Amino acid sequence: MRVLPHETLDAQWDGIIVADDIKERLLSQALLNFKLRPVVSRDQLPMHGVILLSGPPGTGKSSLARGLASKVGSIMKSEKPRLVEVDPHALTSSAMGKTQRAVSQLFSQTIVEQAALGPTMVLLDEVETLAADRTRLSLEANPVDVHRATDAVLVQLDALAERHTNILFIATSNFPQAIDGAFTSRCDLVIEVPPPGPEAVEQILQLCLGSLAKRFPALGVIASSSEITKVAKASHGLDGRALRKMVVNAMAMRRETALDPNKLTVDDLLAAAKLAKSARALKENSK
Repeated sequence: MRVLPHETLDAQWDGIIVADDIKERLLSQALLNFKLRPVVSRDQLPMHGVILLSGPPGTGKSSLARGLASKVGSIMKSEKPRLVEVDPHALTSSAMGKTQRAVSQLFSQTIVEQAALGPTMVLLDEVETLAADRTRLSLEANPVDVHRATDAVLVQLDALAERHTNILFIATSNFPQAIDGAFTSRCDLVIEVPPPGPEAVEQILQLCLGSLAKRFPALGVIASSSEITKVAKASHGLDGRALRKMVVNAMAMRRETALDPNKLTVDDLLAAAKLAKSARALKENSK
């Protein structure tokens, strides 16, 4: 649990490069949630207070969700908002009925207790773990308990939407097709976070190298040079996480740069980009 706003989370919001309209829609929807739901009946507008961010792994959905909460917190600072992060894997169990009880306790007690203190945003990472599509479940994987866990999530969302209008759930998923349709239908906004386009790739590289330049100034020279466009073109197709790892790998291409990252060159970055894309292609071909 974090009290908002939070400086580290603000940095995560700024560090995720997506189209401006995506951030604007997310922020507007979140603010509207806290403005509208307390004063408008659900009979008029059946809002559940749920935003879903979907998209491929590595696109920054979790960081975007945390940053969104902090941005909302900075606007609602006087109301002392907070962020609750839920690890869905800590709730699941092979024991019959245990997952259902854990989910019910989380929603009906833990989250409600936080909401009693002020506006509360709840991050549900990998929400398909808790709200699995019941039509796709294997009969060999304890389906009754998974069904019940999903049922519990849906029942609790309905109950909280009715009784606690100062809660906003921000869910993320790498596999939206694995989420139960009844959960998706309760989402007030579904946003797909796409992989970065050519311009975004260049911005991510500039941001990454620029932040490292605070300690290793020579990297800032690369970030501001025209050569960064060449690196961005060579890196297109990598997600945001892979791009940042690629920069790290570039510094490890040679012992000389590992000992002194100031000696990093554009050729190092290009070589690392080529390796990263080769590894990505190999992974996709093996699926």
